[in-house]
Amino acid sequence: MNRQINNDGKVIEILLAEDNDDDCVMIKEGFEDKKFLNIIDVVKDGEEVLTYLRQEGNYREKRMPGLVLLDINMPKKTGLEALQEIKDDPKLKHIPVIVLTTSSREEDIVKSYQYGACSYLNKPVEFEDFFKVVERFELYWALVSKIPNPARSSG
Repeated sequence: MNRQINNDGKVIEILLAEDNDDDCVMIKEGFEDKKFLNIIDVVKDGEEVLTYLRQEGNYREKRMPGLVLLDINMPKKTGLEALQEIKDDPKLKHIPVIVLTTSSREEDIVKSYQYGACSYLNKPVEFEDFFKVVERFELYWALVSKIPNPARSSG
């Protein structure tokens, strides 16, 4: 498959943190035909997000994602708790995190940005509406945003 590359010459690889299987399918299908995005793995709770990003346990050999799509309402550790730990960790804080959730509570939005999310997107319930969100996301991510290169930003 020919994938579009970001401004550093790499495909943007995404870690999806989502505990709802139906939402995982919808998100994967929504991003499937986007040529510069690649969901590399899915984790189901906030603790697993951190284990994955810290490359611990079963995730020792995993690649570091260029982006995390993070749901707020997850078991064991909420997305907000995981986000706060990601942004407090000097080795992880460079990773862009986009909160992708059904929550439209003002408190969740404010906390997400306070904890370091680079964007907050509401998951529409309808599949067609989700595709519209993905199209806007693709346009923004391809044309406007710049993501750090982990090799250059660490250390």
